[in-house]
Amino acid sequence: MVEAALRSGSLITARQALEQGREVFALPSTLNNPQGHGCHALIREGATLVETTAHIIEPLSSILGCYALEDGDSVAQPETSRTEVVGALDAELQALLILIGYEVTPLDYLVEKSGLPAGDIMAKLVGLELQGLVENRPDGYLRL
Repeated sequence: MVEAALRSGSLITARQALEQGREVFALPSTLNNPQGHGCHALIREGATLVETTAHIIEPLSSILGCYALEDGDSVAQPETSRTEVVGALDAELQALLILIGYEVTPLDYLVEKSGLPAGDIMAKLVGLELQGLVENRPDGYLRL
């Protein structure tokens, strides 16, 4: 759950999932955002607090199979070095990764410099994030 008011259909659905013992993940919001109060309530009721992708992967690692738990509270990537992962990317993903600096890079900058539509870039960024190569920040993306 990313956003939900205290009285919303999505919150009802998430609560039913919790009651059935299903995994429910909730992203916290700012305290002054009324559309985030439902997520806060879900977290209090037992939903998993999500701050990073690892918070989603860890409880689902047995289902995903390709990730192994390490030290009980962090998720380790498969036995592949970051250099090998970057080398295996197609040319378009490598070019996008080069545009993303080690300082937060806004999406608008990536759209402008790459010439790709925002939707395409967002899809590629999610893939890069799942591979542990970039991190989504409030103001843009950061290369890891």
